[in-house]
Amino acid sequence: MNNYEERLALLSEMIAFSVIDGRLHEREYLFLTMIAEELQVQKHDFKNLFHQEEYPIVIKSEFERIQQFYRLALLMHCDGVLHEREQIKIHEIGINMGLNPHAIKRVLKAMETSPNKMISPQFLIEVFQEQLN
Repeated sequence: MNNYEERLALLSEMIAFSVIDGRLHEREYLFLTMIAEELQVQKHDFKNLFHQEEYPIVIKSEFERIQQFYRLALLMHCDGVLHEREQIKIHEIGINMGLNPHAIKRVLKAMETSPNKMISPQFLIEVFQEQLN
C-alpha cells in the first residue's frame, strides 16, 4: 500500500462487504481489526470507517487487487455462513477489479472445499497467472 488513504479505502471496501448479509458478525469484526493492524491503520480511523460511506479507489497493481480479493474472500468465510448475496457480490467485486472470472471461480471453489477456508499464496498467484498465458 502506497499511502494511508489507500489503506483506509481498502478497509472501507471490506467493511461494506462484511455487512452485505445484513449484519456484522463478531468474527468478521475481529478479522477486520486484524487487517487494520496489519495495514497500520490507527484505531480511531478504523472505527470511523464504520460510520462513513465507502471510499472509491482503483487498485493499480494486479498483485494488490488479487490480495484484496483474497482478503474479501476470507472475510466472506469468517462467520461460517456463506450467504448467496456474499457470493454474488464477491464475483461482482472481482470482475470490477479486472480479475479473470474463471480464476475467481477457481479460487472461491478451492476455498470452499478447503477445511480451514484458506488456500496457499502460491496457488492463489498461480491461478491468476495461468489466465495470463
